[in-house]
Amino acid sequence: MSSGNDDAVTEPDRPERGAWPERRLGPVVKRRAQVESSTTDQRLLDTQGPVDWLHEDPWRVMRIQSEFVEGFGALAELGPAISVFGSARTPRDSLEYEAGMRIGRGLVEAGYAVITGGGPGAMEAANRGACEAHGVSVGLGIELPFEQGLNEYVDVGVNFRYFFVRKTMFVKYSQGFVVLPGGFGTMDELFEALTLVQTRKVTRFPIVLFGTAYWQGLRDWLLDSVVAQGKATTRDLGLLHITDDVDEAIALVCKGTP
Repeated sequence: MSSGNDDAVTEPDRPERGAWPERRLGPVVKRRAQVESSTTDQRLLDTQGPVDWLHEDPWRVMRIQSEFVEGFGALAELGPAISVFGSARTPRDSLEYEAGMRIGRGLVEAGYAVITGGGPGAMEAANRGACEAHGVSVGLGIELPFEQGLNEYVDVGVNFRYFFVRKTMFVKYSQGFVVLPGGFGTMDELFEALTLVQTRKVTRFPIVLFGTAYWQGLRDWLLDSVVAQGKATTRDLGLLHITDDVDEAIALVCKGTP
């Protein structure tokens, strides 16, 4: 006899709790649809397999780590150094380019290696001055959609994928910054350094802005708006030194460094 429940809808079978597909990757647990069908070494050795894993965040962490390792390894024995920043668009026949060369040369004569972003313009000028003075000329390049490459006056060059790794190298291996007129990238590096000094993440780190006509407006705005509204103090503003004199710029940036 029929029980009368022949037409009832039955719930599909569900696996027991321990029957779900599961894979452990160190501290990471993946289950159900998140379990991959291949292992890490299979994906490494099978050149015909999928390569999407190369673009996943865990792999990016390894790339970031490798950039730090390469940067530290290349610069650990550099010795005292000063970073010189400025626009990649500075023409070679300009007074700014000439000033960059003189600054690079003067820093070498003062006993420092010269570090730049490794590109053209003001960066090339400082590298050129250091190279022609037979000093150590360093370029820390960055991967960009529009390729620049390291200028020909770089003796030690490291190319980075990530801006934040590159900026760490500038601060870690420099005893101060000289900043020539530049655009957003130059200002990014300038305010990164200012923030680190203001918050005392780094100490004894002079910052010199070269070119009064270019930088005075920025300083005036900081004073009239930022300081005036209590967002910073006059002491913070005193972290910046502005000059048009190459010898003074070198003296200021070398003052107080080890």
